[in-house]
Amino acid sequence: MTDHPITPPDELVRQWATTNGTAYKDLFALCKSVATQAARWGADQELEACCEYIKLWFAIPKYRVEQLRAARRPKPKSQAEKALASLDGVALPEEAWQAVSAALERLRDLEKSND
Repeated sequence: MTDHPITPPDELVRQWATTNGTAYKDLFALCKSVATQAARWGADQELEACCEYIKLWFAIPKYRVEQLRAARRPKPKSQAEKALASLDGVALPEEAWQAVSAALERLRDLEKSND
């Protein structure tokens, strides 16, 4: 088999193939775990290569690289963001809505400052 530029190193594949204390019930579960990790690794390698390419072609590469990373590896919503979204369309008295919304926004700001 010809080497591909996004072929994981043998040591990394060995690491993925070890159970690390996880009991795989069958070969399929082990193969699925290794394949998932390999796909993620390959996608990360490709993203890094794209980021390096952007740095060569744009006047303000940091901004473009950040945009690309945000688009291709979005962060999951925080609990506060999920809670705020779940309240959308809920009928609450205005004072209750303002209090809950303000508390969740403060929590969201706290979460962001801890990142």
